[in-house]
Amino acid sequence: MKFNRNSLTSLALQKFKKNFWGVFSLSFIVLVAFISVFAYVLTPDASKNSNQMHLSIHSQAPGFEVTMLTIPSGITSDQGFFSRILFGEENLDTEIPIATYKVDGNQLIYSEYKTDNSEGQIKVIDLSVFPNGDYSKYLEKRVFYFGTDKYGRDYLSRVIIGSRISFFIGFVAVFISLVVGLIMGSLAGYYGGRIDALIMWIINVTWSIPTLLLVIAITLALGKGFWQVFIAVGLTMWVEVARVVRGQVISTKEMQYVTAARALGFNDYRIITKHILPNIFGPLIVICAANFAAAILIESGLSFLGIGAQPPMASWGAMIKDHYNYIILGQPYLALIPGISIMLLVMAFMLVGNALRDALDVKA
Repeated sequence: MKFNRNSLTSLALQKFKKNFWGVFSLSFIVLVAFISVFAYVLTPDASKNSNQMHLSIHSQAPGFEVTMLTIPSGITSDQGFFSRILFGEENLDTEIPIATYKVDGNQLIYSEYKTDNSEGQIKVIDLSVFPNGDYSKYLEKRVFYFGTDKYGRDYLSRVIIGSRISFFIGFVAVFISLVVGLIMGSLAGYYGGRIDALIMWIINVTWSIPTLLLVIAITLALGKGFWQVFIAVGLTMWVEVARVVRGQVISTKEMQYVTAARALGFNDYRIITKHILPNIFGPLIVICAANFAAAILIESGLSFLGIGAQPPMASWGAMIKDHYNYIILGQPYLALIPGISIMLLVMAFMLVGNALRDALDVKA
């Protein structure tokens, strides 16, 4: 779509481009979105939910390196390409961290890795389990850049996969709140009277209930799960959208172009959707950016309480819950890494919201 150089949209875009932190935050959000979509392509552990556990190397520091032996199962997976990208690989092979190994005839002799530097259990495996007896392809040095969690899973992979829930819950929650808020606010503001009184009563009752308590109640009613949390968060965030839409519609419906539309015989649906709503989207964009950040925080809180995304699904809030006691055990990074990730993503959305507010301020 081409915009006139002097159009309001063009002027707002120019003002937004001059805001360094707004542009930088938007670039960061786009980067997180790319990582979230292609998480299983970028993550070192591409198994479903990055849930490959190695208890012998649990709670290792960032940069930990170990030799990993993969024992093929001989079972061929029929998983499709897009399924692997979207949901991760069905890992049918067995991975074993080892300390030493040697080949003796047709046998591979290895010792399992031990965290206390003691000698691990010696085990023997026949080379025939490897295709063509070539075991070298199944031995690799693996680096855990963020270390491992208390179950021995690659922490970098869990953080990358966890970005999916935190990012996409914002989209789903904002979409639900926007749809419900637009419908309720438009009806209340345009028709007024008893409809307005009824909708405002619903808004005030919903507003009076603490957000987290309401989300917990809805989550318990719908059941624990991935999509239940998305819906619950979205159904608690529509109130602010509805109030803003109502106020904007009340002031806009008296404008001359709306009066002209009524005089031309246009029905109420067309007047609301074609003439009123397109002219009040400026404040809604700012609210959506703030709601996006709020949804991330709410989901993290729910996961921390254990009623959000359920194990083994990766979630930043659940990762903090699993490792917050490690702060006093000498490994604070296990809780700080997902916490800093939440902080950076929320801050980025808040800065984008502030930049949009400044750009769309016609008085400025």
